[in-house]
Amino acid sequence: MKPSYARPLVINGRFLGRRATGVDRFAFETVRALDAMLVSGDPLVANLDAEVVVPASLAALPNPFSHVRLRACGRGGGMRWEQIALPQAAARGLLLNLCNSGPLLCRSQVTVLHDAAPARVPQSYSRPFVAWYRLMAPSIGRIARRVLTVSEFSRREIADAYRIPLGKIGVVPESGEHMLRFAAEAGLDHATGIATPACAQDVPEAQRPFVLAVGSLNQHKNFRLVADAARLIRDARFDIVVVGGGDARVYGAAHGVMPAFVKHLGYVNDAQLVSLYRRAACFVYPSRYEGFGLPPVEALALGCPVIASRLPSVVEACGDAVLYTSPDDPAQLAGLLERVTADMSLRETLRERGRRRTAELTWRATAVKLIEEISPWLM
Repeated sequence: MKPSYARPLVINGRFLGRRATGVDRFAFETVRALDAMLVSGDPLVANLDAEVVVPASLAALPNPFSHVRLRACGRGGGMRWEQIALPQAAARGLLLNLCNSGPLLCRSQVTVLHDAAPARVPQSYSRPFVAWYRLMAPSIGRIARRVLTVSEFSRREIADAYRIPLGKIGVVPESGEHMLRFAAEAGLDHATGIATPACAQDVPEAQRPFVLAVGSLNQHKNFRLVADAARLIRDARFDIVVVGGGDARVYGAAHGVMPAFVKHLGYVNDAQLVSLYRRAACFVYPSRYEGFGLPPVEALALGCPVIASRLPSVVEACGDAVLYTSPDDPAQLAGLLERVTADMSLRETLRERGRRRTAELTWRATAVKLIEEISPWLM
């Protein structure tokens, strides 16, 4: 039996039942860091009684945590489970939602809204999704004890887009250090390349530099900028390796055939992505809108130089550790690609800046800030 002075925290575990996105990664790594604090007996989490609650359909899921319990309850799954079963499961304590949504009939909750993308770039989402966020996010802002987000930029955006008082919103930053763990677990020989089924022959030779990009169907991810920049480059002395986003809508087929030096690998797992980050001359992040910009921080953590769109959230996360470009200027990006792939000294400078920046961004720091934010309601 838990002591009467225990501080119960119930964590919405929907993220454990789906393939990890950036938001799910944030949730898992934050809970993992919180679990590590419990294991070490950190005074900040003294008497914290934490559990992750998941739908009954995930009852067989192994618990990835040591001191944070896993409890399955409630029928169904997805949004219906979150709105109906989760509030009942969380009746004993404070409910923590880490992935952009929470139940509308639960006042004792703290919810992380990562950005205002559904309001700012609605063309990247389905109409039902945008309509749901138009209803849900302002409602959460009214009923929740506290709303959290991942950058000062998102704090201001969420306050403006969803009419949530700025003083009610706190900031808990993200980290890219989890990518170091994947490299260690995978044991890949990234000096010789990766074994990617059906496409290993397309991985560039080690002696030829390559630029890494991630194709995405979301319009605001702006992969077309990379495609248009590639078409401006003649006699390239490097390759562009694209993971994901094989659809013609990503490449912008109407704008012409992609050059031969653009290699498409399709889907890669985390271990393979780590190998590519470590071998790449640089990583390109051309997005038009982000709440934080996790991929550039992941790249920096692995020593990969970054070229990124000059967005307030990315500048906030990366500082002077990356080269910035306009999301609307293919010629500028093309020039930066040629410059960084040809200049080893520049790449090393960027790596050193990246090491300094990512040393400040840890998941423990995220968990500590989270506990500080929610402690007033942990009774």
